[in-house]
Amino acid sequence: MNSKIVLVSNATGIHARPASNFVTLAMKYTSDIKIAKVGNETNQKNAKSLLGVMSLCIKAGEEIVITGSGDDEMIAVDSLVALVLSGCGE
Repeated sequence: MNSKIVLVSNATGIHARPASNFVTLAMKYTSDIKIAKVGNETNQKNAKSLLGVMSLCIKAGEEIVITGSGDDEMIAVDSLVALVLSGCGE
């Protein structure tokens, strides 16, 4: 299992369009990938579910934890962290 914490820096947080970009990238990997807000890791959501990601209501300035488990977990988590750091395509 591989986990990384990343700060959401884009001004609008992870709303519909960034969430869609996040889920689209997550679906490229075979690993099981979860996302949660730091401090509320018990409320993990499937990173391959648009409704799951959006239901977290992730705002700018919040930290999230991305966890992968599977054959390509390292590249999956690293790619998703890079996407968040880049502003999720916005």
